[in-house]
Amino acid sequence: MRATTLLRRLVDVTATRVTGVRFFTGGTLSVEVAPLWRKPRCGVCGHRAPIYDRRPLRWWRHLVVGARVVLLAYAPRRVQCRRCGVRTEQVPWGATASRFSWAFEEWVAYLAQITDQTHVHKLTGVAWVTVGQIIERVVQRRLSPDRLVNLRRIGIDEFSYRKRHRYLTIVVDHDRRRVVWAAEGRNAETLRAFFRELGPQTCAAVELVSIDMAGGYKKAIAEFLPTAQVIYDRFHVQRLAGDALDAVRRSLVREAAAAEDDDESQAIKKTRWVLLKGWHRLDAEERARLHEVQRINRPLYRGYLLKETLAGALDYRQPVRAEKALKSWIAWACRSRLQPFVRVARTLRAHFDGVLAYIRHRLTNGLAEGLNNKLRIISRRAYGFHSADALIAMLFLNSGGIELSPRLPRPTPC
Repeated sequence: MRATTLLRRLVDVTATRVTGVRFFTGGTLSVEVAPLWRKPRCGVCGHRAPIYDRRPLRWWRHLVVGARVVLLAYAPRRVQCRRCGVRTEQVPWGATASRFSWAFEEWVAYLAQITDQTHVHKLTGVAWVTVGQIIERVVQRRLSPDRLVNLRRIGIDEFSYRKRHRYLTIVVDHDRRRVVWAAEGRNAETLRAFFRELGPQTCAAVELVSIDMAGGYKKAIAEFLPTAQVIYDRFHVQRLAGDALDAVRRSLVREAAAAEDDDESQAIKKTRWVLLKGWHRLDAEERARLHEVQRINRPLYRGYLLKETLAGALDYRQPVRAEKALKSWIAWACRSRLQPFVRVARTLRAHFDGVLAYIRHRLTNGLAEGLNNKLRIISRRAYGFHSADALIAMLFLNSGGIELSPRLPRPTPC
């Protein structure tokens, strides 16, 4: 077997021929390559074009062979393209503006999916900042352009990626269970950019939108998706009642301490997590503490019953029964003489249609919340990201439906 044939098989790049090889000091292997096609192609549009001139020799970092760093050496030509003007020619092993081959960038991005950026830097010998740039290029190249097509059910949530109120807005597709859009910011103007990118026709096809009860996105949704049904996430609805119950407990603790009522203080003491638990999750000791709260402090126990009753109302599968139970709960909360629950009742009355829509469609924002947790792990693994673009690239790489399959060594059966 000829040496050039062996090297061509080791390099394993289609439409490429090997013309020579050189060894550098330190063991680096430089393989001289050239495109297999005779007439060069424009590096922008890919059409064939006449040669303009030739640029100096360049090297593209390729996959490692054994312990050797492999460089692909070639002096690219410039072409006089009829559409794009004078451009560097297209080469089959990598981008003209990059110093790395396609295969090497795919390998780096694959490693970034399974480990942190610092270890990728150590494994590949590429600078930490360059790893991030490679990830952004791979995401731009591999992210599906059809991810914004045929959207029917979407979820919108925000993610805090740095201190001092630095947020991302993340949009997920509930049907394909992946991230379809992300941008810096968390107000209505940020979301308007997403809807403008969708276009009027795709916006009109969106049927369901799940969000939390924050007010930042409602204006943009009402403006661009007037026919879509907004669904408020069940977790955030129940959290309103949990926070109200905790506010009641804190105020009663302060009142008991001011009145020097030891019996009441002992009954309320260390009951925070008991009160936030559901009745079916309490053990015998916790139920005994709850019975003591019922005997000593009726307002606090009333708040616990309000919290549990709201959860039961959201468990209904029939919209008619759920609507009746929610209206009954709102009336009870308004009469409870517990100010935090009165505020929750007013909130639910103002968002009643969105809360009731959960009963009809059983759609939550759990997918977006789960991706936020995954993104938080990615951010902590990198000890924080200084730019939103780098974090968005990592988000799409891990949760945007990008499936990388780098050429890894596979044993052949003997």
